[in-house]
Amino acid sequence: MLEYDLYFSFSASNEAGSYKIIELTPDLTDLIEKATVNDEDPRLTIKGQPNEDAVLCSADKTYGMRSVGLSNTVLVVTPVPDECATHFAEDAVIIRDQLNEIIELAPVVPKLHKLSALIKNRQYDEGQEDDADDSMDHFTYQEAKQEIQASDAEIDKGLKNLRVLIINNELRPISPTFLNHLLELILNILVSLSMKHASVSVEDLSSALADDHEVSRAVSTQVMSWFGEIKDGRWKMDVEGVVKELGLGILRKHRHDPIERDDLLVQWKSHVGDTFESSISLKLLEANYIESTDVLGSGSAVLKYFPAFELPVDPAARFADLFLTRSIWRGEEISPFLSDIAVNSKERDKLLLKYCRTVTGPEGIRYTARAQYNG
Repeated sequence: MLEYDLYFSFSASNEAGSYKIIELTPDLTDLIEKATVNDEDPRLTIKGQPNEDAVLCSADKTYGMRSVGLSNTVLVVTPVPDECATHFAEDAVIIRDQLNEIIELAPVVPKLHKLSALIKNRQYDEGQEDDADDSMDHFTYQEAKQEIQASDAEIDKGLKNLRVLIINNELRPISPTFLNHLLELILNILVSLSMKHASVSVEDLSSALADDHEVSRAVSTQVMSWFGEIKDGRWKMDVEGVVKELGLGILRKHRHDPIERDDLLVQWKSHVGDTFESSISLKLLEANYIESTDVLGSGSAVLKYFPAFELPVDPAARFADLFLTRSIWRGEEISPFLSDIAVNSKERDKLLLKYCRTVTGPEGIRYTARAQYNG
């Protein structure tokens, strides 16, 4: 067994607390090992403001950081610096710090909720790409990568899901009304010009939108990228994505005034046209509505706009809102409203167990509030 003489560093008091031990997850270990072999940058970044819990981000994942105490003290040691060699024995080792905790990492949902708040006053509507109103708040793509607690890949996905344009490097959420109008224009152009939705010329479609409808090419190409894949100048449209967005456009008008399910389907079909009406399904709109029975009217099913992304991100507050809205939920109804706060189905089930009571009856399993929420 090797033996060393241990000495405290002359700067031990100044260096105390300078070191941390992080326990890597298996995927991060693989990432670092491969980067080391290939002489690459593993791209690990710690993000968080002073009032936020820190997270560690790789290129495509976000990990929560939690301090856990150790039963034994861990010493951080280094060889003797050359400039201090004359003061220590030849085989001496210098103690630089003493650690009594370790940082554990665990995958977490990217914290994208802050993004919506930072850009809510910069909504883009028709013909506003040159809008330079300095009285409005500005927030750039680079600032988002620095401030939002999410990996770069998750931020890009979040911008797509939140329908956020990048105009002159500034983040601009597109107006839902204009987005629906633009998608309807696209479907009409595909039909009128006999374009196949699985392979559309990006140039021809963007030209038609620019020349006939004054839609900026910067806007039309980004919208195409949200709703399909662009490769080698061709666009393969995501039919379900377009159909879903047009359905949401109808549903958004019924936040307070519910719409009968059959009426929604009729309007939806008229918006997507005969070519794509076979893709219509209420499942596309899950986590955006609640369904009930019109007991004062026809007795038919009615839908009310109730989007998950507007609910609190804190689990306790979210369940409070859910159970204030409805006292009993079926599993298939409540699960979609938890997908953006649970990293996977296992974590979702833990949340259900923590915040809900399970009631089993003739109609199957139902969930009620574990605590009483008073509105």
